[in-house]
Amino acid sequence: MSSDSNQTLEALANFLGCNYEGDGAYHVDNIASLESACSTDVTFVAQEKYLKQLADCRAGIVVLKPEHNNEFSGNKLLVSDPYSAYARLSSLFDPRTKTSPGIHPSAIVDSSATLGEGVAVAANCVIGANANIGAGTELGIGCVVAANTRIGADCLLHANVTLYEHVMAGDRVIIHSGAVIGSDGFGFAPSKEHGWVKIHQLARVIIGNDVEIGSNSSIDRGALHDTVIENGVIIDNLVHIAHGVCIGENTAIAACVGIAGSTTVGKNCTIAGAVGITGHINIADNTHFLGGTIVSKGNTEPGVFGSAPRLQSAREWRRNAVRYTQLDDLAERIKKLEKSTK
Repeated sequence: MSSDSNQTLEALANFLGCNYEGDGAYHVDNIASLESACSTDVTFVAQEKYLKQLADCRAGIVVLKPEHNNEFSGNKLLVSDPYSAYARLSSLFDPRTKTSPGIHPSAIVDSSATLGEGVAVAANCVIGANANIGAGTELGIGCVVAANTRIGADCLLHANVTLYEHVMAGDRVIIHSGAVIGSDGFGFAPSKEHGWVKIHQLARVIIGNDVEIGSNSSIDRGALHDTVIENGVIIDNLVHIAHGVCIGENTAIAACVGIAGSTTVGKNCTIAGAVGITGHINIADNTHFLGGTIVSKGNTEPGVFGSAPRLQSAREWRRNAVRYTQLDDLAERIKKLEKSTK
């Protein structure tokens, strides 16, 4: 996808704080892959195994490591980490249109709400009493920011994000469409006389700085203790974080993860897709769960953990599924055989 950005080699080098070789005035207007890049694109070599593709590369500028300088004779940016440089450069070529500062006529903003300088409020937004929205923050179409909610500076809420009352979000937070933050945790007390008695959720959701939350994810407010998402956490789409959970700094959570209530996840963890984590456990810093893992107990030491079975043919899986149900009987038979041979 092309953008309206037009950047020179020299300007890109200044932005990254790196050295370059080639024509400093050379212009590009997009980022592309090694395979598809043309003369108006900048591309990058993330791993050494892709260097061979440079022979046929038609990109106008290539980002690569200094030790690979001789692999490409054209315009180049020399950095120690090309993939990280690509991530930073992508911000310069994002074609999405920013909402202009101001309040759309169809938006409903309570008179007691406080909006910082340069805040943009799109059509059909609702901002409740005593809400506080920091400078430069953008609310997309149809966002709901309930009463007594605080959003920091330079945040971006895409269309149809809902923040319940008393949610506290830091600076530079990005929340994608359909996400719901601060809804009631799933708390009910069983009662013979009254059935399920709702436990009112009285705490908050607190979100740190530089957090990103994917579309259609939900983060519940705590019952007695706040649900906390610390600085630098990234959360993919369709993730559910239950009441009273704490997610440590710089942890990454992939799609379709569910984390049950009152669990603490440490710093710098990675949780791959479709992981399920039970409640009331502690996960150590620098823990990494493979996709599909069921986490039923906590850990005190970092490491890589998994519990999902490997992929097998349907025929093999059916045979093993039957054998799995017979494990207890097989174990008893082995015990008897062992006794009989003594």
